[in-house]
Amino acid sequence: MKKISIVVPVFCEEKNIANLYRRTAAAMEKVRDVSVDYIFVNDGSSDRSMDVLREMAQIHANIKVIDFSRNFGKEVALTAGVHCADSDAVICMDADLQHPPELIPTLIETWRASGADIVATIRTGIDKQPILRRIGSHGYYWLMSKISGLDMVSQTTDFRLFDRKVVEAFRTVTDRQPMFRGIMDWMGFRKVYVEFHAGAREAGVPGYSYLRLMKMAVSSITSFSLFPLRLIGYIGAFITLLSGGLLAWMLMSYFLSELHVYTPLAIVVVANTFFIGLVLMAMGLMSLYIGAIHTEAIHRPVYIIRERLNFQAAPAHDRP
Repeated sequence: MKKISIVVPVFCEEKNIANLYRRTAAAMEKVRDVSVDYIFVNDGSSDRSMDVLREMAQIHANIKVIDFSRNFGKEVALTAGVHCADSDAVICMDADLQHPPELIPTLIETWRASGADIVATIRTGIDKQPILRRIGSHGYYWLMSKISGLDMVSQTTDFRLFDRKVVEAFRTVTDRQPMFRGIMDWMGFRKVYVEFHAGAREAGVPGYSYLRLMKMAVSSITSFSLFPLRLIGYIGAFITLLSGGLLAWMLMSYFLSELHVYTPLAIVVVANTFFIGLVLMAMGLMSLYIGAIHTEAIHRPVYIIRERLNFQAAPAHDRP
């Protein structure tokens, strides 16, 4: 019998948790030869989410709860849940019910039939999605595919099934600020896709504002691409070449021509631009090295757990 762990990050989802569990449990009854446990990660919720989870854990022994000491973010909550899972496969999904639990049997059957290591999902649409979010999502995937070198398919989600070998490989990753989906894509492995249509959020408000989504996009770009750093060097090189050529032309005209077309002040301005280009080139090169050092030098724990519920012991692989 295969064991499946369902990891759900929770941030202010008190109105959705119980319904999510009911629908997921009903869906899992259709899957044969599978045992399931649920790992809810309370990511510093300010509402009654933890109280609801505590009540559910007292009733259902297969519900496990991780309570963070504060809000660390969804990416870290997913990381902690996967760290604590001890099963043949892990399914990650959101708590807002936009990832339909009824699709879980399809993910499991696809995993069994295809032999793939990852079964990912692609949204074909979202009910009541603001146009700005839709444009931003497509733009993000396009940019990441161009500059990161990752095989990122547009409109994929965190609603995925990961085989044990993928989970074991993920546990070796030491990023201090993990971008969960990006790391999973970076690792490779055999992957298949299942399409679904996401419904509207049933209750509550989205946990990600536009500002927070923008910060996450910038963080993921800097985590998986050195292009922003190289761009500084490229701009510096362009300014240096352009201003250097112009400066040479101006000096030749000033000293070799009887007609002084360019004033000394204009030559000084172009010379300053030339040196600014050199500085930008130097900053770009230095930033490459500083970025690499910064990534390796920070050794704070990824997350801090305040409380665990229904865990028999601290998981051997739980190493924040």
